[in-house]
Amino acid sequence: MAALVLAVGAVVAPAGAAQAHPAADTVNVYPPIQGSSTWDRFGLSGPTSHHIVFGHWGYPNDWAVDIYRNPGATIVSPFGTKTASGHPVAVKVVTVQAGCATRNLADGGYRIGLEARDTTTGQILGRADVMHVNNKPGGIVVGASVGPWTKLGETGRFRWSSCYQVNGDSGAHIHLEVINQHRYSCYVSRGANTALTDLTVVGKVGVHHTGQRQRC
Repeated sequence: MAALVLAVGAVVAPAGAAQAHPAADTVNVYPPIQGSSTWDRFGLSGPTSHHIVFGHWGYPNDWAVDIYRNPGATIVSPFGTKTASGHPVAVKVVTVQAGCATRNLADGGYRIGLEARDTTTGQILGRADVMHVNNKPGGIVVGASVGPWTKLGETGRFRWSSCYQVNGDSGAHIHLEVINQHRYSCYVSRGANTALTDLTVVGKVGVHHTGQRQRC
């Protein structure tokens, strides 16, 4: 069963498209789980309608999806290491907090927010939130730089609550949300219960879409 996330820092104001980057230079978004995982396992948490509970820069995030893996899998940054034009991408931690409104880690683990920046132009391209992170290492703090395989924590099982409604290990997942800094990011459309690898592209930031929940 997909989780119902009632989270700290939820944003409900409507988003507006800000000034776009001078030229679209995209960065791939990958599953935030090292190794194999499953997209929207039960058909209840795909990006066309899955709840968006976090936001950045005063706007709600662009899209959200649950990506599944049994407890104990390594969580990593979902951002690629280069833009489409070959510019290196640096990623840093911008949020670390208990993700549920109760502020109790036992109810749903950590929310870790990450920011991707084009190091050639200096432009911030987008951010992502990974939610339901267990066993976060001590070095994952706000301001920390992370590489593509830096361990952010692990998938986990949490107690049943208004924030996390999961029966069994097969329901363990990461709730992923993505946002562009300017205009809107996109997701790659696929069917429920689709198998992923850690190199499957699931979305893009740096694109110029005009609204939330847009397909690439």
